[in-house]
Amino acid sequence: MYQHLYQHFLRARPNLLHCAPHSHYYWPDVTREAQLAYWDDSARFADEKWSFLFSEKVPELQKNIAEELNLSHSEQIVFAPNTHELVYRLLSVFSAAKPLTILTTDGEFHSFNRQSRRILERGNVTLECIPCEPIDTFSERWCEAVNRQAWDMIFISQVFYNSGIIAPEPSVWLPLVNAEETLVVVDGYHGFCALETNWQPYEDRIFYLSGAYKYAQGGEGMCFAVVPKNCRLRPEYTGWFADFAGLAKAQEGAINYSDDGMRFAGATMDFSALYRLNAVFDLWRAEGLDTATRHAYVQSLQQAFLAHIDGLGHRELNRQNLLLAANDVDSLGANHTSSGNAITGAIQHGHFFTFLLDSAATVEALAARLREQGVATDYRNKRLRFGFALYQNPNDFQRIRG
Repeated sequence: MYQHLYQHFLRARPNLLHCAPHSHYYWPDVTREAQLAYWDDSARFADEKWSFLFSEKVPELQKNIAEELNLSHSEQIVFAPNTHELVYRLLSVFSAAKPLTILTTDGEFHSFNRQSRRILERGNVTLECIPCEPIDTFSERWCEAVNRQAWDMIFISQVFYNSGIIAPEPSVWLPLVNAEETLVVVDGYHGFCALETNWQPYEDRIFYLSGAYKYAQGGEGMCFAVVPKNCRLRPEYTGWFADFAGLAKAQEGAINYSDDGMRFAGATMDFSALYRLNAVFDLWRAEGLDTATRHAYVQSLQQAFLAHIDGLGHRELNRQNLLLAANDVDSLGANHTSSGNAITGAIQHGHFFTFLLDSAATVEALAARLREQGVATDYRNKRLRFGFALYQNPNDFQRIRG
C-alpha cells in the first residue's frame, strides 16, 4: 500500500521480505534528496554552517519532534549521534567518587545495559534490574521497587526492545518516586513514531530518549533527549555545543551550560540525518500519515501475520511461544481479520512480535531457514523478532512456510 514511498531500498533488496524494521527501518525515497541537500548546504555555508544549522535546521527538527510528542518546550530537545552518548552524559552528572543507586529492568537495550553493568566495577554502584517477565506481574513489581527507596537514577523503556511489550505508563509509577532529585529516564526508541505518545504530562520531570534509526525512518546518526524544563544538572561529559552561544567568549573559569536542552549537547557531529528526519516528517504530512494512521496500518499487518501463522501449525512460530501481555492476548483472538483493511481489537503492543523459543541454537536455525525463504528477521539469544513496516503488505507473510 505504501511501497511506492520506499522504492530505492526495495529495489536494492529485491525478493526479500524485510521483517526487521524494529532494528533498521528502510528509509523512504525522500531521504536521498535530503542527504544531497545537506551536502549542498555544507558547500554553500562551509565554516558558517553551524550558525545556519542551529538557527534554521535544528529548530525545525525540534518543532517536528515536539509536535510528535505534544511537547510545550521544543528548545528542551537536544541531539546526539546515538542514545549511548546521551546515556553516558546523563550518568556523568553523578560523581564517580560517590555512591550511586540505579533502578532499571532486564529489558533495556544494550547501550544502557552494558554501560550500567560496566560502572558496577567502580565498587560504589548499586544496580537493581527488575525482571520484565512474568509480564502480567511486572507493573506491580516495578512499582514496589520504585517506592522502596530513594534512587539516584531510574531508567526504563517505553516499549521493551526484547519483547515489544509496552511498559507501564509513567503516570502509574512516577508518583511513587520518593525523592525529587531522582534522575528519571525513559528510553522511548521503540515507542517514538510508532505509538501515539503524549509526553506533555512528563516533560518537566522525565528525560525521554529516542532517535531516527527505527520507526522515525531517518536512519542512523540522529538521536535526541527531551530535557526537563529548568534542569540545572551539569554533565561532566560535555562538548562545545553545550554552550554554543558563549563560543566567542574566553574559555576559562567555571564551565557554563546553555539554559535549555542544549546543556546536554556534545560536540561536532554529522547533521545529514537531521535533514533526512525532517524530510520524513514532511513526507508524513504530505501523505496524511500521522502516527495513528501508521500504527493502524501496522496493526493490520500484525493481524495478517497472526492469521497466517495460525494456519501453518508451525512447531515454533505459534501463539504459545509469542510474548504478549494479557490484554494483547484478548485482542489478538483467533477471530480476527486478515484483510489488511480493518482491525478487530486494539493491540496494546509495539511494532514487533517476539517468539521465545527453547534455545539460542533453535532460534538461529529458524532464522536461517526463514532467510532461505526470503524472509529477513533478527534475533537475540532465545528470542526471534518479527517487525512490521509501511513497506510491507498484508499478503507478504504468505511466503513464510512451515
